Amino acid sequence: MRTDLPVYIVNDAIPPFIAFCRERDLNRFLLVADTNTYPALGRRVEAALRDQGWDVRTAILHGDDVIADATYMMQVLLAGDNVPRTYVAVGSGTITDISRFLSHRAAQKFISLPTAASVDGFTSIGAPIVVDGAKITLVTHGPLAVFADIPTLCAAPRPMIAAGFGDLIAKLTSVADWELGHLLWGEPYDATIAQRSRDAAWAAVKQLDAIANAECEGVKTLMEGLIESGFCMLDFGETRPASGAEHHISHMWEMLLLREGRHSVLHGAKVGVAVIVSAQRYDAIKAMSRDEARDRLAAAVLPDRAADIAAIRVAFPHMMDELIEIQAPFLDMTEAQFGALKAQILDNWDTIRQIAATVPSSAEVVGWLRRIGGTTTAAEIGLTDAEFELGVRYGHFYRNRFSVAKLGRMLGLV
Repeated sequence: MRTDLPVYIVNDAIPPFIAFCRERDLNRFLLVADTNTYPALGRRVEAALRDQGWDVRTAILHGDDVIADATYMMQVLLAGDNVPRTYVAVGSGTITDISRFLSHRAAQKFISLPTAASVDGFTSIGAPIVVDGAKITLVTHGPLAVFADIPTLCAAPRPMIAAGFGDLIAKLTSVADWELGHLLWGEPYDATIAQRSRDAAWAAVKQLDAIANAECEGVKTLMEGLIESGFCMLDFGETRPASGAEHHISHMWEMLLLREGRHSVLHGAKVGVAVIVSAQRYDAIKAMSRDEARDRLAAAVLPDRAADIAAIRVAFPHMMDELIEIQAPFLDMTEAQFGALKAQILDNWDTIRQIAATVPSSAEVVGWLRRIGGTTTAAEIGLTDAEFELGVRYGHFYRNRFSVAKLGRMLGLV
């Protein structure tokens, strides 16, 4: 995996961007932005490229709710031609995902110029794309380089900054889930990368007030943490260092909104609310004695396969066949296997509580998000209480991973 790509988080990102292109003899470009990011940074980037005498075509995506689907990807394709071009993504997560996917399929490269510190996917090789109402992540490629202009990041809408913070503190629950999966389900794990992911999140927490006030030093720290999270995923080769039960819940909510044609919600806003859910589960584990865990596990019964499949069909109707397949290790568990898993949980209860102790309390998470202007409730992300509970109960079906959601289910916490 490639983790040596150049990253510039500087007060004026355009001069090093132009120098980078000149050094690599890049002179044909397809700039991708939307009606918000073009005036924020895209116009200046376009002018700087044209001032070099280079060939630039520009796709400005129109619409109140730009998503990475066929409609918006077609807008980009219509703005292009049949000449090989380096894609220049001027925007946040969605613009980057569209550029990443299309450049990969066209066998071209892309460069990322983020306009907000809102997500951790700028250096990722995965492109979350919406296909027929379902969000799927496709393996594509990372950027040639990232050029983040600090004044532009600081001027981004506050909800986007808060969303970036929500996405970054999710590493505190996702890494704990990763450790649970390794301990109880034999999932692959890397302790060094896990610590890097945690450190990136805690660095942002220490700068909480500066981030909340959109001060440049705080926003720079946030962006550095998001970039580091992306590198952690690149180094490990998958999303476990940055995506746990909180992301699985968020993905279920996102697909629900997509299916019903409702306004999308910033990724990190949904994730931040879901972090609270995971932290609440870890709160319960921290407070649970070994004796209580033993009694709860003794009362746990093997989940009904037919009922779980019915739940998958309700929660993920556009992905049900795929998810039924990837959940087979859980759906097809025998009584003997279930009993062995319960015994393993009890045998490792002290270690499980140690893992839970690394997670901030749900009250702390709520406090952080409120201080930064983030979302903390179902209503704030456009969900009813019933829709919120749907994600909480069934989000864990989105990945074949043993997270706090599956542990909580066995302990009767859901």
